[in-house]
Amino acid sequence: MTDTASRPPRRRTADRRLPGDLSKRELIDRIVRVDHAGEFGAQRIYAGQLAVLGHKPCGKTIRHMKEQEEKHLAAFERLIVERRARPTLLHPIWNVAGFALGAGTALMGEKAAMACTIAVEEVIDDHYRRQYEALGDDEAELKQTIEEFRAEEAEHAHIGREHGGEETVGYPVMRAAIAAGSRLAIWLSERV
Repeated sequence: MTDTASRPPRRRTADRRLPGDLSKRELIDRIVRVDHAGEFGAQRIYAGQLAVLGHKPCGKTIRHMKEQEEKHLAAFERLIVERRARPTLLHPIWNVAGFALGAGTALMGEKAAMACTIAVEEVIDDHYRRQYEALGDDEAELKQTIEEFRAEEAEHAHIGREHGGEETVGYPVMRAAIAAGSRLAIWLSERV
């Protein structure tokens, strides 16, 4: 018979961290940083689209999506301060790159701008879903914010489809390129 009192207590698997795993604080810092950067980039994309298409009938729709992104950005600007998270150092790059992506696709036409919206928002929908799943029950407010914003991002992708984004010439290539760029921006913003 073994003496269980003399052995150290076993730790549950969920309590064990492997080298490279993030602590809870590091996870929250990363989530707030990348979401702040992403919402900033998204509103810059819509600003670029509006610079080209703002006077067209689709301008009202793009303004609606931009206003939602501005609300998301304001929430993450508040969380950056509250959670004492470090913003990404790539902010100036996302300022220019977001606007250029929005204006560039808008110059190709309304459908191309909507194809951009679909590609970006599908990546963000998946990104928010994974964040939601990674957060514990002790982060109910942050989870609720992420889920609310995820629903609005999914709405934007739906709007893009309704406005013919999938009909854009070269849509599969455009979508793949923009999605890959969006995933890279997420990866970089989490870390830099």
